[in-house]
Amino acid sequence: MTETKGAQAVTVRPALEGGCACGAVRYRLNETPYDSGWCHCRVCQHVSGSGGMVFTTVHLDRYEITAGQEKVGSFASTEFGTRTFCSACGSPLTIHVRHQPDEVDIAAGTLDDPEEVAPAFHIYAADAPSWMPMIAFLPRFKALRPSTRGLKEGQTEAG
Repeated sequence: MTETKGAQAVTVRPALEGGCACGAVRYRLNETPYDSGWCHCRVCQHVSGSGGMVFTTVHLDRYEITAGQEKVGSFASTEFGTRTFCSACGSPLTIHVRHQPDEVDIAAGTLDDPEEVAPAFHIYAADAPSWMPMIAFLPRFKALRPSTRGLKEGQTEAG
Protein backbone atom coordinates (compact mmCIF):
# COMPACT_ATOMS: atom_id res chain seq x y z
CA MET A 1 0.00 0.00 0.00
CA THR A 2 1.29 3.48 -0.81
CA GLU A 3 0.35 6.67 1.04
CA THR A 4 1.25 10.19 0.07
CA LYS A 5 2.89 12.30 2.77
CA GLY A 6 3.33 15.80 1.44
CA ALA A 7 4.83 15.46 -2.03
CA GLN A 8 6.49 12.14 -1.20
CA ALA A 9 4.98 8.66 -1.72
CA VAL A 10 5.72 6.33 1.19
CA THR A 11 5.22 2.57 1.12
CA VAL A 12 3.23 1.47 4.15
CA ARG A 13 3.50 -2.19 4.99
CA PRO A 14 0.55 -3.78 6.79
CA ALA A 15 1.21 -4.99 10.33
CA LEU A 16 2.33 -8.61 10.60
CA GLU A 17 0.15 -10.93 12.64
CA GLY A 18 0.62 -14.30 14.22
CA GLY A 19 -0.48 -16.62 16.95
CA CYS A 20 -0.17 -19.96 18.65
CA ALA A 21 -0.88 -23.38 17.13
CA CYS A 22 -4.38 -23.74 18.62
CA GLY A 23 -5.45 -20.17 17.78
CA ALA A 24 -6.18 -19.15 21.39
CA VAL A 25 -3.53 -16.38 21.34
CA ARG A 26 -3.22 -13.85 18.53
CA TYR A 27 -0.81 -10.93 18.21
CA ARG A 28 0.10 -8.07 15.88
CA LEU A 29 3.52 -6.51 15.20
CA ASN A 30 2.96 -2.80 14.64
CA GLU A 31 6.35 -2.26 13.02
CA THR A 32 8.56 -4.12 10.60
CA PRO A 33 10.55 -6.72 12.58
CA TYR A 34 14.35 -6.49 12.59
CA ASP A 35 17.39 -8.41 13.82
CA SER A 36 16.16 -11.90 12.89
CA GLY A 37 18.39 -14.86 13.69
CA TRP A 38 18.69 -18.47 14.79
CA CYS A 39 19.32 -19.15 18.48
CA HIS A 40 20.72 -22.58 19.32
CA CYS A 41 20.93 -22.21 23.11
CA ARG A 42 19.69 -25.19 25.10
CA VAL A 43 16.59 -23.30 26.26
CA CYS A 44 15.55 -22.57 22.66
CA GLN A 45 16.15 -26.23 21.86
CA HIS A 46 13.94 -27.31 24.75
CA VAL A 47 11.04 -24.94 24.07
CA SER A 48 11.07 -25.56 20.31
CA GLY A 49 11.77 -29.29 20.43
CA SER A 50 14.37 -28.79 17.70
CA GLY A 51 17.96 -27.69 17.17
CA GLY A 52 17.14 -24.05 17.77
CA MET A 53 14.60 -21.32 17.19
CA VAL A 54 14.35 -18.47 14.71
CA PHE A 55 13.42 -15.17 16.34
CA THR A 56 12.76 -11.66 15.13
CA THR A 57 12.66 -8.45 17.12
CA VAL A 58 10.28 -5.51 17.53
CA HIS A 59 10.04 -2.70 20.06
CA LEU A 60 8.06 -3.88 23.07
CA ASP A 61 5.39 -1.22 22.65
CA ARG A 62 4.85 -2.40 19.04
CA TYR A 63 3.94 -5.97 20.10
CA GLU A 64 0.22 -6.23 20.74
CA ILE A 65 -1.77 -9.23 21.96
CA THR A 66 -5.06 -8.99 20.06
CA ALA A 67 -6.78 -12.09 21.46
CA GLY A 68 -6.26 -14.58 24.26
CA GLN A 69 -4.27 -12.47 26.74
CA GLU A 70 -5.63 -14.71 29.51
CA LYS A 71 -4.00 -17.75 27.82
CA VAL A 72 -0.49 -16.20 27.76
CA GLY A 73 1.78 -17.87 30.31
CA SER A 74 5.34 -16.87 31.18
CA PHE A 75 8.40 -18.26 32.90
CA ALA A 76 11.93 -17.09 33.68
CA SER A 77 13.93 -19.25 31.29
CA THR A 78 17.30 -17.79 32.34
CA GLU A 79 18.53 -15.35 34.97
CA PHE A 80 18.29 -12.60 32.33
CA GLY A 81 15.21 -13.53 30.32
CA THR A 82 11.53 -14.38 30.41
CA ARG A 83 9.56 -16.29 27.80
CA THR A 84 5.86 -16.32 27.03
CA PHE A 85 3.84 -19.18 25.59
CA CYS A 86 0.25 -20.23 24.99
CA SER A 87 -0.94 -22.04 28.12
CA ALA A 88 -3.48 -23.99 26.03
CA CYS A 89 -1.16 -25.52 23.40
CA GLY A 90 2.36 -24.67 24.61
CA SER A 91 3.45 -22.70 21.53
CA PRO A 92 6.42 -20.42 22.34
CA LEU A 93 5.57 -16.78 21.66
CA THR A 94 8.22 -14.33 22.91
CA ILE A 95 11.55 -13.89 24.65
CA HIS A 96 12.20 -10.71 26.64
CA VAL A 97 15.74 -10.17 27.94
CA ARG A 98 16.85 -7.75 30.64
CA HIS A 99 19.65 -6.19 28.54
CA GLN A 100 17.12 -5.16 25.85
CA PRO A 101 14.28 -3.84 28.03
CA ASP A 102 12.48 -1.94 25.25
CA GLU A 103 12.47 -4.84 22.76
CA VAL A 104 10.90 -8.27 22.53
CA ASP A 105 11.91 -11.24 20.40
CA ILE A 106 9.11 -13.08 18.63
CA ALA A 107 9.24 -16.80 17.78
CA ALA A 108 9.23 -16.36 13.98
CA GLY A 109 7.45 -19.65 13.36
CA THR A 110 4.34 -18.22 15.04
CA LEU A 111 3.95 -15.51 12.39
CA ASP A 112 1.06 -16.12 9.99
CA ASP A 113 3.62 -15.72 7.21
CA PRO A 114 7.11 -16.66 8.46
CA GLU A 115 8.45 -15.83 4.98
CA GLU A 116 8.27 -12.18 6.09
CA VAL A 117 11.47 -12.59 8.14
CA ALA A 118 14.73 -14.31 7.28
CA PRO A 119 17.43 -15.19 9.80
CA ALA A 120 20.70 -13.31 9.27
CA PHE A 121 22.97 -15.01 11.86
CA HIS A 122 23.33 -17.89 14.33
CA ILE A 123 23.89 -17.35 18.07
CA TYR A 124 24.93 -20.03 20.56
CA ALA A 125 26.06 -22.02 17.52
CA ALA A 126 28.41 -24.08 19.72
CA ASP A 127 25.32 -25.56 21.42
CA ALA A 128 23.68 -26.65 18.16
CA PRO A 129 23.43 -30.42 17.74
CA SER A 130 25.66 -31.86 15.03
CA TRP A 131 22.57 -32.86 13.03
CA MET A 132 21.27 -29.29 12.92
CA PRO A 133 21.58 -28.01 9.36
CA MET A 134 23.32 -24.65 9.36
CA ILE A 135 22.91 -22.10 6.62
CA ALA A 136 26.59 -21.89 5.76
CA PHE A 137 26.71 -18.26 4.63
CA LEU A 138 25.33 -16.84 7.91
CA PRO A 139 27.78 -15.69 10.58
CA ARG A 140 28.04 -17.97 13.63
CA PHE A 141 28.80 -16.89 17.18
CA LYS A 142 29.76 -19.10 20.11
CA ALA A 143 27.33 -17.19 22.35
CA LEU A 144 25.82 -13.73 21.77
CA ARG A 145 27.15 -11.42 19.07
CA PRO A 146 29.90 -9.03 20.25
CA SER A 147 27.68 -6.12 19.15
CA THR A 148 24.50 -7.21 20.97
CA ARG A 149 22.30 -4.22 21.76
CA GLY A 150 22.13 -3.53 25.50
CA LEU A 151 25.48 -5.15 26.32
CA LYS A 152 28.93 -3.61 26.38
CA GLU A 153 30.76 -3.76 23.05
CA GLY A 154 32.50 -7.12 22.84
CA GLN A 155 30.42 -8.72 25.63
CA THR A 156 29.02 -12.06 24.48
CA GLU A 157 27.33 -13.34 27.65
CA ALA A 158 24.29 -11.86 29.37
CA GLY A 159 23.56 -12.06 33.05
